[in-house]
Amino acid sequence: MDANPCTPWMRTSTLALLCCLGACALPTATPRFEPRPVAAADPGSALPAGWQHGAFMQVFVRAYADSDGDGIGDLRGLIGRLDYLKDLGIQGLWLLPVTTSADHDHGYAVTDFRRIEPAYGTMADFDELLHQAHQRGIGVIVDYVINHAADQHPAFVQARSTRDSPWRDWFVWQDEAPEGWRIFDKNPWTATPTGHYFGTFSARMPDFNLRNPAVLAWHQDNLRHWLNRGVDGFRFDAVAHLVENGPQAWKDQPENHAILRELRALMGGYRHRHGVCEATAQPEQWAGEQACGSAFAFELSGQVLGAARGQPQAIAQVAAYFTKAPLTMATMLANHDLFAGRRVWDQLAGDAAAYRLAAATYLLLPGTPFIYYGEEIGMAGLASLPGDAQLRTPMSWTADAASAGFSAGQPFRALSPNRATHNVAAALQDPGSLLAFYKAMLSLRRHVAPIARGSYEAPQVQGTAFAFQRKLGEQHALVLINYGREATTLRVAGLGAHAAWSNEHPAGGAPSRADAEGTIHFALAPQSVRVLQRQP
Repeated sequence: MDANPCTPWMRTSTLALLCCLGACALPTATPRFEPRPVAAADPGSALPAGWQHGAFMQVFVRAYADSDGDGIGDLRGLIGRLDYLKDLGIQGLWLLPVTTSADHDHGYAVTDFRRIEPAYGTMADFDELLHQAHQRGIGVIVDYVINHAADQHPAFVQARSTRDSPWRDWFVWQDEAPEGWRIFDKNPWTATPTGHYFGTFSARMPDFNLRNPAVLAWHQDNLRHWLNRGVDGFRFDAVAHLVENGPQAWKDQPENHAILRELRALMGGYRHRHGVCEATAQPEQWAGEQACGSAFAFELSGQVLGAARGQPQAIAQVAAYFTKAPLTMATMLANHDLFAGRRVWDQLAGDAAAYRLAAATYLLLPGTPFIYYGEEIGMAGLASLPGDAQLRTPMSWTADAASAGFSAGQPFRALSPNRATHNVAAALQDPGSLLAFYKAMLSLRRHVAPIARGSYEAPQVQGTAFAFQRKLGEQHALVLINYGREATTLRVAGLGAHAAWSNEHPAGGAPSRADAEGTIHFALAPQSVRVLQRQP
């Protein structure tokens, strides 16, 4: 607390100054909540159809780039790094929550669903980000929290103050303490003088009552607010937790899918918009145009990292995944949540060769890949920080010991421990860097059309080697990965009698030619990746 509680505005008012000094009591104003309807007004799209098949960068704005030296990343800082992202080959951005929040950090405790977090800038800054990103062919989707608000949200403050509040039914309440509930090893119900409210994740984040049509209508107005400004879509948070049907049925309820179908239908009224859902269980059921559009393939992430370590069972699981899962899944190696795994560098114990294999696998498989900021340079997490904070350190732009090039001031959080060696400035000078490898893989996604949008065919595993084919119309690509530490030969059939296959990665050299049966025997170096394309 400030040693002098009399703030400057109080000193301008005699009454306020007396109250500050304890001579009176100022009334405490209850924040007002006034939901405002928003009509659809599609501004169109500057992006081409299918833009969402390109790779996304997941950005925590607070930790990405600080433009004004206050130690906190902001929208202007991100705008200043868009050329870096375009050069890398990024075609979409997923912004972690940029709306006002009670925590002013992770952002999921939202206090106003239509305002920008002040530390990040203004709505004008956000509009400029959209404009500048679109100028570079980059789409922008924002995190939308539909399940809950902050306990400081005006609607909840009023709902908690009295049982007669018009906003009471916007949240989930019980007069008596419910029994038998346990979610994430805690009781999700919180007692207050006016009753008990439900919060799946925390008492600080009360759940909305999404059975109330007015609540869902308000969320739809919020989405239109952002879509009308030109936002290219949404990442919907925690969709498995929207509706509960008792202490044994609090996850993955049928009503959740119905809610998302309504939101997806709303987005369908806007041109070229994209949706992706965080569904931690059975995410494959959430992908597709009649659901979210896409959903994160959480199970696949661990399998890819296991394959990169050369684990035969994991390689087989990776090969089989897209024989059953929708090709619209969103793929990743790790993200901002610790439950999804530590930073890739830490999970692979700094094994750069395995890191490249993991990156190649998910960037060349079907699905839309989401790269977590700093992953492309091998940023390490900071294990000494609590919980998810260890994954959300400032971006390492340079080797500067004090700020890693993130800010001209004191960064809001401690820096990545390997910033001296793994930073953007150093990587840009090294043609053999991890960053250069990511750039090469993303170039393949852009220039070899079947890699981004093609079918998934003929997956095969021989020992530690994995091959699969991608087809789009008459175009045909082949991906070969040897996860083993020994050279091997991989026999691949079905490649067309006497067909010639050019080397896309590594580029150059004489084409490989199939025999009369359409078979080629490929020699694969240890821990290597090859990508070929059939010549017309």
